[in-house]
Amino acid sequence: INTDAEGRLVLADMLWYTKERFKPVAMLDFATLTGAIIVALGHEHAGLFTPDDDLATAVTGAGAAVGDTVWRMPLGDAYDKHIKSDIAEIKNVGRAREAGATAGAVFLQRFVGDVPWAHLDIAAMAWTSRDKGIIPKGGTGYGVRLVDRLVAERYEGAS
Repeated sequence: INTDAEGRLVLADMLWYTKERFKPVAMLDFATLTGAIIVALGHEHAGLFTPDDDLATAVTGAGAAVGDTVWRMPLGDAYDKHIKSDIAEIKNVGRAREAGATAGAVFLQRFVGDVPWAHLDIAAMAWTSRDKGIIPKGGTGYGVRLVDRLVAERYEGAS
């Protein structure tokens, strides 16, 4: 439907492949998926999309502990209409400009099945134009510390 939203097609393929091939206990994806998340949250937080409350709590806590802040954004049946299509099962973009970041996440959610999953839209967080604490100007490495903390606390049992 939209060739400017090709990244979510590749990401959807990766999510499906990972789910089928590796049977993970959880999946997280990080992507500079939408400019809409910058409009919604500015450059203060990544957008966190997950239907799993426990995973949301764990990701939010891990992010807060290491300075990779997230803000949980909505998912749910009310947003399905944004990816409905008259000519396909679903489309890869939402309607007009409304709920753009959520439409991207709702699209991705179709490819994860029952695996606990979180999508982090890091469009605003992947780059900084100034030094910010331990993060120098440029690419931020956003999410590396978050995943390290999350895995240690939730999956390796460290405190």
